[in-house]
Amino acid sequence: METTGDSVRIFPENWLWPMPLAQYFGNDRPIEVDIGCGKGRFLLARAAAHPEVNFFGVDRMLRRIRKVERKVVRHGLTNVRLLRMEAYYATAYLIPPESIATYYIFFPDPWPKARHHEHRLFHPRYLDALQRTLRPGGAVHFATDHLPYFEEVCALIRADGRFGEIPPLLPGPEELTDFELYYAARTMIGRFSFQR
Repeated sequence: METTGDSVRIFPENWLWPMPLAQYFGNDRPIEVDIGCGKGRFLLARAAAHPEVNFFGVDRMLRRIRKVERKVVRHGLTNVRLLRMEAYYATAYLIPPESIATYYIFFPDPWPKARHHEHRLFHPRYLDALQRTLRPGGAVHFATDHLPYFEEVCALIRADGRFGEIPPLLPGPEELTDFELYYAARTMIGRFSFQR
């Protein structure tokens, strides 16, 4: 892993092949991934509460990754690594097979206009990537405030025989994302969890 000072960001040597994630953490603890980690509120709270787990935050926006990185270093969290990358590519190409215990996918862009639906994260190819990278029994926790998208994702997963529905994750108050804190009072939040 290339680092600069106290950096916790990952800069893969090869962007075409799976990364040696366990090496980046320096241990063999379970790895959990926060896809679209945003400003890091959930990621930081979860990592602080679970030092026995490695947390991998992925976001496509550099300013968000830099902001989360500063917070990780300031809080002395040694179990967090960050990657600036688009979610589908990271999951499909950079995460090793059967290496992830849990994915958290909270409030991905719903691309509400019909002509933009092809940009949505959840589609059959993404389910292929999740299935390939999850450990047996590994879980995915999904949440969105866009209820038509929620119903579409639930239907997609329920129709896929590789996954089974489990009780949805209800994050504690300190783990609510900034997005959820803003929108929870305005709209209903759909939550769905499933496992390999």
